[in-house]
Amino acid sequence: MSGKVYFVATPIGNLGDITIRALEILKSADYIACEDTRHSVILLNHYEIKKPTFSYHKFNENKSALGIIDLVKQGKKVAVISDAGMPVVSDPGVILAKKLIEFDLPFEVIPGASACVTALALSGLDSASFVFGGFLPEKNQERVAYIRRLATAESTLIFYSACHDVEKDLEDLFQNLGARKVAVCNDITKKFEETFRGVLGELKIENPRGEFVIVVEGANIQNALNSLTMNEHIEHYISTGVSKMEALKLVAKDRNLSKSDVYKYTLTDKK
Repeated sequence: MSGKVYFVATPIGNLGDITIRALEILKSADYIACEDTRHSVILLNHYEIKKPTFSYHKFNENKSALGIIDLVKQGKKVAVISDAGMPVVSDPGVILAKKLIEFDLPFEVIPGASACVTALALSGLDSASFVFGGFLPEKNQERVAYIRRLATAESTLIFYSACHDVEKDLEDLFQNLGARKVAVCNDITKKFEETFRGVLGELKIENPRGEFVIVVEGANIQNALNSLTMNEHIEHYISTGVSKMEALKLVAKDRNLSKSDVYKYTLTDKK
């Protein structure tokens, strides 16, 4: 059996941003699984790639993954692409990858353009480490809890955002992270690419169009948390889902205190 799956990164805007290796894989594949065949045909036609395509998106991912498994078992080579960037990362593909591992079938990743890493470079913020947060949850309670879990990360935070969500996303990030430096990258690598830089709570995007990546400065633990009252500090950690005892440990570490000192403080309900 010589069948194999290839997760192939495609351009995030400019069609020229594709690797030679990616083109070779697409041209040699027996089938190409696309997030949206209507979108992918633009890229494939541009490079004169004529291969059978079929849809592989979040609404049919389980069923299509099993179909791809069958093709691999038949010895077929299947290239998997998303509308832009790397499959699996905030795009369909993770279910297939898990099933390929489960069935001990071979797959390979063909690297290429990445919106989150490109935005990090454009932001001018610290790039020593970063946390990729993907798209924020749709439900308000879930998104608030999600942002708060990331609030103490000292690494730069990166989020994807659609044009109809970017204003709310920025406001919710401000409400839960405070006035941090932020860069908002719009339509990266496209003709009208633009990066807006400022501070959460102040930066506004007028008439948003296209796709956005939001890059936010990481937490300064001393400034971000130690300025809270002790009880607020403890409640912050509890809101992220940890137990009260674990929250006490984290607060003690932040404030360079012993856990017993923090515990005594809560007993007196001191402000």
